[in-house]
Amino acid sequence: MVRLSYLFRRGASYYARIRVPLDLIDAVGRKELVKALGTKEASEAKRLLWPVVESWNRQFDDIRARRELTDDDKADATWQHYTGTLERDEQTRLSMSAATDIEAATEKAVARVQREGTDLSDPLAALDASLDIMVLKQRRALDEQARRVKLDHMRKHLVEGETALINHEVDNYIDRNKLLINPISPDRADLARKLMRAEIEALEAALKRDKGDYTHTPADPIVKPAIGTSREQAKRGETIMELFEQYAVENPKNITTDTINQARRDIGSFVATVGSTCPVHRIDKKAVREWKALLMKLPVKATETKEFAGMTLAQIVRHNQKIGKPIVTPRTVNRYLSSLGAFCKWLVAHGYLDQNPTADMALAKEKKISTLPFTSDQLNTLFKSPLFTGCQSADEWRNIAKPGNVRIRDHRYWVPLVMLFSGARPAEIAQLAVADVRQEHGHWVFDITEEGEGDKSVKTVGSARIVPVHPELIRLGFVKYRDGMDAAGHSRLFPEAKRNDRGQMIAELSREFGRYLTRIKMKTGRGLSLYSFRHGAADALRRAGYLNDQFGFILGHTPGSKVTGGYGILPQGMLEQRVELVNSIAYPGLMIDHLYL
Repeated sequence: MVRLSYLFRRGASYYARIRVPLDLIDAVGRKELVKALGTKEASEAKRLLWPVVESWNRQFDDIRARRELTDDDKADATWQHYTGTLERDEQTRLSMSAATDIEAATEKAVARVQREGTDLSDPLAALDASLDIMVLKQRRALDEQARRVKLDHMRKHLVEGETALINHEVDNYIDRNKLLINPISPDRADLARKLMRAEIEALEAALKRDKGDYTHTPADPIVKPAIGTSREQAKRGETIMELFEQYAVENPKNITTDTINQARRDIGSFVATVGSTCPVHRIDKKAVREWKALLMKLPVKATETKEFAGMTLAQIVRHNQKIGKPIVTPRTVNRYLSSLGAFCKWLVAHGYLDQNPTADMALAKEKKISTLPFTSDQLNTLFKSPLFTGCQSADEWRNIAKPGNVRIRDHRYWVPLVMLFSGARPAEIAQLAVADVRQEHGHWVFDITEEGEGDKSVKTVGSARIVPVHPELIRLGFVKYRDGMDAAGHSRLFPEAKRNDRGQMIAELSREFGRYLTRIKMKTGRGLSLYSFRHGAADALRRAGYLNDQFGFILGHTPGSKVTGGYGILPQGMLEQRVELVNSIAYPGLMIDHLYL
């Protein structure tokens, strides 16, 4: 089932929650399942969450599997019955007595007659003494005759639609696979007829064996080895998601926690399609191809849309064909495939798969719309807008876009300004501790690091860095703000900045800032976003005469990275000292004097 929100807090305690798939609500008896996780710690709750969700998904898979009899199941049952019948026939033949056994039985009977003084002139006494020998001698002939009789009756019943001779085999298959099938359903009748045809072929093969001919090949086209997916289930500890957790612990590429969590959700979508008990070796081209076909029709933010709550991926796609919400881009589809591909590479390396089934499955890359830096006129319009000068209310973004007397001075105000004069990423700024802003050798600096308290992270190893605080930020009152937070006893510079359920820092600001630009009529279409400040800083450094390789480290790019060249639109320049580098960031025509404290 597609994820909406598995984790929630009631009071101080955390709970797991899942919506029951729509097609299983009647069977489960509820629309939602809830379970207490027994902890008040968010990190512990996240650790305990997945096993609970996985157990619920296994329950859903089991119920759904018990209600469905697929063509693959029927093909598998048909071949199993044919081969099983012949195996039982061979075991019977092996148990039949040879000539030496008959001789031994004859000697035993003679000894008994002599010992007991049996009167062989008495017909009943003679029959009793010789019965065991007669049975041994006639068993093969009797078995052959029984097969011929059963074959004749089986063919007759097949024509008449009678299933009495095969019902016990059908019931055995249904019980063994825990199926819930109506006794008068067409599926049960179809399975019975297929098993009858399989047994007819097996009886014909057995009759040939009576003559020493073991070369029988079924003539009936349905009696053949099954090539589809049978009801095989993963071994304990080897479900796809259990193996993913091993992969996550190893983390062979040392990717960030956010990326691991994203991969877990992406692969969870695949598991929701193939079933949580699907053996890992069943991850093949066919399974990936069918999953990709659904992803290509998946509506945007389907997992966050209440209208799709409780639906499987296939149900969401079918429902969206009626309501017509926009679908995800090829880039998003490729992200799903990339997550599964990296995991499958690990599975290949550990011997669970022979090859990576996601190879060459990615969609053609769409032309990327470049993020544009703000022009000076756009910056002036932005910094005179309600977010920076006074809004109607600080609680909802639609009211932040309306002029008023409420002044916002939290991360929503400072992150754009710090980005403008440093080029730092929004999450890097939002996670700063008060102690991360300090003086070194007479200069105020940002220490962008994973060290210290809190769940801090950086994008890459090269992203940990010291960035001087621009003089314009000091004039705007940033250091005063920092000192105020310190005096108030806050350890974090922006205590209101939060991570979302996916672990992304200030994801709301990143999302809502673009909408804010639209509300104040600065933006139509794509191109401008919160990251426009970062691109603008790169342009300002080039404008000051610096080369990409000379300022890339300031932006947190690995030395020599090709990424730096993708920011901004101006030519390259030259390198000076680090403080001079940051201080050179300037925007001709920028008017922000009204923001000074």
